Amino acid sequence: ANHFISLDKLKRAGIDELKKVFGIGERASEEIYKWFQIKTNQKLIDDLMKTGIEIIPPKEIGKKLKGKIFVLTGALESIARSEAEEKIRLLGGHTSNSVSKNTDYLVIGENPGSKYKKAKKLNLENTGLKILSEKQFLTLL
Repeated sequence: ANHFISLDKLKRAGIDELKKVFGIGERASEEIYKWFQIKTNQKLIDDLMKTGIEIIPPKEIGKKLKGKIFVLTGALESIARSEAEEKIRLLGGHTSNSVSKNTDYLVIGENPGSKYKKAKKLNLENTGLKILSEKQFLTLL
């Protein structure tokens, strides 16, 4: 939704453009593309649009975190995890469920789990990964 903004643009997207979307890989791109090529699926979308269904693109309130990838671990005390993820998205960032060399920020709450251990074990801090406490995360927002 953030990438294409409209259903019409998504319908016309090719595999290469679909692969540019964060979190969409080769196989998912191919499957999405194939789905939109099927005549009955095209008719379904057209029929839904004719009934007056309006696709409202998600809002972003800023680009401060554009392209940044966050992983959350542990229990956050002052903000629900879903709310933290939404704030990241609204500022242009993304969340992931696993730590990798592509992770920009690891936010640790109370009793951080395996994600924190993995980041330490892989010494991902040397790749530019920043480990933030909940307070530091809220300040960043």
